[in-house]
Amino acid sequence: MITDLWYKNAIVYCLSVEGFMDSNGDGVGDFRGLMRRLDYLHGLGITAIWLMPFQVSPGGDDGYDVADYYGIDPRYGTLGDFVEFTHAAKQRGMRVLIDLVVNHTSNQHPWFKSARSDPNSPYRDWYVWSKKKPKNAHEGMVFPGVQKTTWTYDKVAKEYYFHRFYNFQPDLNTANPDVQAEILRIMGFWLQLGVSGFRMDAVPFVIAEKGAEVGGTPVEHFNMLRTFREFLQWRRGDAIILAEANILPEDDKKYFGEDGDRMHMMFNFQVNQSLFYALASADMKPLVKALNATRPDYATAQWGLFLRNHDELDLGRLTEKQREEVFAAFGPDKSMQLYDRGIRRRLAPMLKGDRRMMELAYSLMLSLPGTPVLRYGDEIGMGDDLSLPERYCARTPMQWSNEKQGGFSSAEKTYLPVISEGAYGWEQVNVADQRRDPDSFLNWMERMIRTRQETQEIGWGAFEVVDVGHDAVLCLRYEWRNNVAVFLHNFHPEGVSVRFTLPAPEGEPNRLVNLLSEDHSQGDAKGRYELTLEPYGYRWFRMGGLDYAYRRTEL
Repeated sequence: MITDLWYKNAIVYCLSVEGFMDSNGDGVGDFRGLMRRLDYLHGLGITAIWLMPFQVSPGGDDGYDVADYYGIDPRYGTLGDFVEFTHAAKQRGMRVLIDLVVNHTSNQHPWFKSARSDPNSPYRDWYVWSKKKPKNAHEGMVFPGVQKTTWTYDKVAKEYYFHRFYNFQPDLNTANPDVQAEILRIMGFWLQLGVSGFRMDAVPFVIAEKGAEVGGTPVEHFNMLRTFREFLQWRRGDAIILAEANILPEDDKKYFGEDGDRMHMMFNFQVNQSLFYALASADMKPLVKALNATRPDYATAQWGLFLRNHDELDLGRLTEKQREEVFAAFGPDKSMQLYDRGIRRRLAPMLKGDRRMMELAYSLMLSLPGTPVLRYGDEIGMGDDLSLPERYCARTPMQWSNEKQGGFSSAEKTYLPVISEGAYGWEQVNVADQRRDPDSFLNWMERMIRTRQETQEIGWGAFEVVDVGHDAVLCLRYEWRNNVAVFLHNFHPEGVSVRFTLPAPEGEPNRLVNLLSEDHSQGDAKGRYELTLEPYGYRWFRMGGLDYAYRRTEL
C-alpha cells in the first residue's frame, strides 16, 4: 500500500540532461548544469523532474539503448554528481523520476556481448533467439518506414535475435526470472540514490510473451507489474511507476490492476490524441468519449496528461478521417510526419505560434483529470528543427537567453544545433527575455501552474462532463470534499455563448468565482448560468463565495 499519494497533485517536468544546461563548455548538458537551473524549475512550480536516460549508452537511440544500467554517461557527470542533484532537488521540495528502459538493452551491453559470444553463457537466455528467421519477422515494428524487421541475424551467435525496436536494441527475455530479478536490482539501486520512482518505457512490450512462435496478439504477463510495484513499495513506500502504455481504454484496468495494485500512473494516450483532434476540428465529442472511457476505478490510480513529449505525436488511435484532419491542421507536409502515424513537431509551431491556441491547449491539459506532464522548453514556446532526423527535431538544446548558443553552452558546437533562425530561434524565444516580460508565455505558464496546484479538486476529485449545448465547448465539473471547481474551454475560432445548470455546494450561493480574473458569473436561483467565451477562450471557476478563489483544501 502506498503511503503518500503525492503524485495526485504533482507538476511533472520532463527534460534531457544532455539538452538542458552545459556547465563545462563541451557542448553537452550535464548534471552540474542542471543543478544551476533547479531554482528556475522550483520557481516555475515544478514538483517532480522526469529525467530521460542518462546512463552509459552508445547513443544510437538518444540514450534508450542502455549499455550500463548502473553508471552515468561520463559526458553528463558522475554518480556523485547525480546524488548531489537528487539531494538539491529534495531540498527544494522536488522529486526525481528517471526512465527505466528494460524492454531492451544496447547491443554493446556486456550482457549481450556475452550472450552472443557463447551459447553456454549465463546471459544467453537473457535475450530472445531463433535458429531460423521467423515468418513474422516483418511484422510488429515500432518504427515503420525506418525499421525493416524485428529479427536480425547475428554472425557471432549464428542465430537471429529479437528486437521490437531498432536492430541495435536486442530485447531482453523479460519472462526469465533472472532478468526480472535484475530489473528489481536496477530499481533498488536508483531508489537508494534518491529517486522517487520511474517512468517505465514500453510497458506492453516488457510484459509481452516473446519468441519465434509468438504470433497475433501476444500474451501479456500482468503479474510482472505487480511484482515491480510490490518491490517498489517495500523499498520506498512513496515511490511510483509512471507507465508508458499506449493501449485501448478497455485494457486500462489490466495495467492499473484489478485492485489498483499494479501501475500507479499511466500516460493517457487516448485523451491526448482526442485532444488534438478537438483542437483541429472544434469537435470535442471524441474527447468527451475518451475522458469517460478512461475513468480510473481506484483512488490510487492516476493518469499522466501531456500535450507533447520527446516522441512523435502518435495519432494511431484516431480514425483515418480524424487522423487526416489533424495532419492537415498541424503537420501537412510529409517532413512533419513520422512512422506513418504521427507528427514530429513541437507544440508551438504546430499551433503556428497562436498565443490563444497555446493558452487554450495548456489550460485544458492543466485542468483535465490527472497529473500534468510538461516537456522542457514548452513553457517558453520553443520550436523544432525539421532538418534533423526522426524525433531529434524536438530534442534541441534549451534556450536560456539571447546570448551565444542560446545561453545553453559556451561551446562552438553543441550535441544538436541550438535553433538559431526564424521565429523560434534563441534570439526570439528564450527564458531570460520572457522572465522580464510580465505578459510572456513563461509568466502565464507560471501563474497557471500555481493556480493548478491550488486547485486540488482536479487531482483528487471526481469529474463529470457538463452539457452546455455546444459541440465546441468542453465543460468539466470536479467535486472533492464539498468543494466544486468548473472549467470551460472553447475550441471554436469564433466566440460562443453557452447555457448550463450546476448545483452549488451545500450552503453556498450559486456563484462561479473566476480563479484567473475578476470575470465572475452569478447563477439564478435554480443554478442556471449563461456565459460567452471568446475564440479559443477558457474559464477556471470555483463555486461559492469569493473566498473560494483562495481556499486551500486540507489533505
